[in-house]
Amino acid sequence: MTDSTCDLPPQEAQKLGIHIIPLTVHMQERELLDWQEVDPDAVYSHMKAGGTARTTPVAVAAFAARYRELLETHDEVVSIHLSGKLSETVEHARRAATLLNLERRIHVVDSGLACTPLAEAVLAARAAVLSGSDPASAVQAAEAVCAQIHAEFSVPTLEYLRRGGRIGRAQAFFGNMLGLRPILGFEGGELKPLRRCKSDRAIDDMLDGLHTRFGDQPLCISVIHAGRDSGRMQALRHAVTSSGLNVKSARMHLMGPAIGAHVGPGTFGFMARPA
Repeated sequence: MTDSTCDLPPQEAQKLGIHIIPLTVHMQERELLDWQEVDPDAVYSHMKAGGTARTTPVAVAAFAARYRELLETHDEVVSIHLSGKLSETVEHARRAATLLNLERRIHVVDSGLACTPLAEAVLAARAAVLSGSDPASAVQAAEAVCAQIHAEFSVPTLEYLRRGGRIGRAQAFFGNMLGLRPILGFEGGELKPLRRCKSDRAIDDMLDGLHTRFGDQPLCISVIHAGRDSGRMQALRHAVTSSGLNVKSARMHLMGPAIGAHVGPGTFGFMARPA
C-alpha cells in the first residue's frame, strides 16, 4: 500500500495489486482526491492561468478505514509513503495503526522520497512479496532501493514550493536569482535546491551528474515530467538514449496533481538507480 504521491496511474497500480490512498488537492474552492477526481493537466492549466493549488495529507480516519478493509483479506500490510518532512501523511498512517492496535500487522515506512522514487520503493517491496519474502524483508527491500535512488528535478521557479511551505524564502531567492533554472534533489527527506544552471543546460547538467555518480553501472532510469507535453517528453527521452549512460531499463513517468501543485508546470526530472 502507498499514497497517491507515488504517481503510479491508478489503473496500473490496480493491475499490480498495489493499493493507493489519495491525498486531497484543493483548487478553485473544491476538494479533489489526487488522481481520482483531478487530472495533472487540470492543475497545471489552473496554475498557468494564475490560480493556486494546495494539498492536505491523508486523514487518520481514512487510513484506519483502509487498513481495516485490507486486513479482512490479508495477514499484514506494508504501507510505504512520501517523506514525513514533506507531509504528515506517513505520521497519520502510524497513528491509524496505533489507533487500531495493529502495529504488528501494519508496517509503515517513511520513504524519505516522493513521486517516481516513492514508486520505485513500492515496486521493490511488491517484488519482494511476490518472491515469497515476509513483510520485514519487503520493508528492507524498499529501504534498500530508497538508499540507492538518486533523483533530481528542474523547476522554472521555486515560488510554488515557497508558497506551499516546502522551502524557505531565502532558498527560493537563491534558486530564482539571475534567472537561472534551479535543480532540486532529496536530502534527508527534504526537497532542497542543489544548484542552478542555465535553462538550456538543465537536461545536460542532470545527465552529466548521473554519469559522475554512477559511471558505467547498468541503470534503471525514469524520466519525470509535469504535464503531457509530447514534444518535451520526446526530447527528454532522446536525451537519455543519447546520453551514453548504461541504461538497462527506462520509462516515462507523469508527475501527478498533488506533487505538481507544489513544483508547478514545466517541471521535469530524472531518477536513476543501479539495475
